[in-house]
Amino acid sequence: MLQRWMQRALKTGIHEPQRFVRTLKQDLSAVEAAVTKPWSNGPVEGHINRHKMLKQMYGRAGVELLRARLLPESVFSGECLHQS
Repeated sequence: MLQRWMQRALKTGIHEPQRFVRTLKQDLSAVEAAVTKPWSNGPVEGHINRHKMLKQMYGRAGVELLRARLLPESVFSGECLHQS
């Protein structure tokens, strides 16, 4: 089905779909694998997004927000984790 759609898109004479098909052809094996294989990179992407968020939080808000985000509330409620 994808191959037929690509052929029709190339015949339209419209630049945008033609450019999309040319770009798609460059990585066609990956596109086909994404829709036919049972594997998913979703968990990996989730970890990457979490890491990026934590890195951004540490840079903007400092160590206290990072600590609050990473450690369970019971760990640092009441007592200080370290002395300055």
